[in-house]
Amino acid sequence: MTTRTIFHLDMDAFFVSVEELFDPSLKGKPVVVGGKADQRGVVSAASYAARKFGVHSAMPLRTAAKLCPQAIFVEGHPHRYREVSQKVHEVLQSFSPVVEMASIDEAYLDVTGTERLHGPPMLAAHKLHERIKQGTGLNCSIGISTAKLVSKVCSDQAKPNGVLWILPGAEARFLAPLDVRKIPGVGKVTEANLHKLGIRKVGDLARLDDSFLEERFGKWGLALAGKSRGLDAGGWFDSPIGADDAPKSISHEHTFDRDTADRETLDSMLARLTEMVARRLREHQLFARTVQIKIRYTDFSTFTRAHSLDHASHVDTEIVAEVRALFERNWTGKPIRLIGVQVSNFERCEGQMSLLDQGKSERWSKALAAADAMRDKYGEGSVGLASAMRGRFRERVHENPASLPGKHPKKPS
Repeated sequence: MTTRTIFHLDMDAFFVSVEELFDPSLKGKPVVVGGKADQRGVVSAASYAARKFGVHSAMPLRTAAKLCPQAIFVEGHPHRYREVSQKVHEVLQSFSPVVEMASIDEAYLDVTGTERLHGPPMLAAHKLHERIKQGTGLNCSIGISTAKLVSKVCSDQAKPNGVLWILPGAEARFLAPLDVRKIPGVGKVTEANLHKLGIRKVGDLARLDDSFLEERFGKWGLALAGKSRGLDAGGWFDSPIGADDAPKSISHEHTFDRDTADRETLDSMLARLTEMVARRLREHQLFARTVQIKIRYTDFSTFTRAHSLDHASHVDTEIVAEVRALFERNWTGKPIRLIGVQVSNFERCEGQMSLLDQGKSERWSKALAAADAMRDKYGEGSVGLASAMRGRFRERVHENPASLPGKHPKKPS
């Protein structure tokens, strides 16, 4: 039986590196991508020079500014990142027919059985490494193993600009000395809960009985047990590379630079967020039955409220009408810090409606398909609902933007 060979490729400091391509004067300097130093919001990426000061992704921009006041803050250019990501995807497709873009700057490749074409795994990885450099001008790191999960951990350990191969059978031994936080999917909360049980290293986790972990963490505990042994276990890792996994929900939210109770501003932002959500629905060829809003007030109290539609839809105007009605019923009138829109309960076809409504919906769908094509070509802000104009904000740097290369779903059979 042929042993699986899985590559995980991760572009090094991707957003920063792309900015350096267009502005070489940034090289070697502490650079933070994601917004201005005095804005609300979080760091999307930090250069290695900035990381030396403790700056990292997902950190509040204002915290980053305190840690590294000399840093250069860049709001970012999402259209550039998509263009370079497309180049990365083209290189990967020329290397293997089984490719999955996990995000804008990382991908999995199944290169099982390609030794006659590319050579053994380490040689093949170095070939791919060089092709990426030639095709994009950027560095990457590559992890190699028999499993998606282990390969992802490998690429992280290989950073920056390295290649790491874990030989078949050595997966658990490689993972054992690493902190449990290194396991994909283990966040701060899970890490804290594991620490309370005396579990700090992956090896500590691997020594526990599955039943013990299941008793304390449910199905996630069983997934943790498998992950600790180097298996593709739990959620997304259960799927083969390239599987058409539809999302369970789609959401977008926005944090205002200043808390606001202005009705027109809030209404326009709801329309803009709904546009973004509906665009992703169409991209995945899905229709949503349930809409949900999220409201966070000045005191950080947060509320979510949901409502089911009369029929499944992916049309902006139909969804935004429900979103506004839901907001109107639940907003207290107090200033809002953050607002969000989410859709879920998906179907592959549009829900039942009258022939008159169906004709109107079909016309809207055709118009929005044309609008989406324009956004693909000219950017997300090139076209939109008039009611969303005041809700326009600079497109955020996003790890998984609309029209991500290689992520369009398979046509339904």
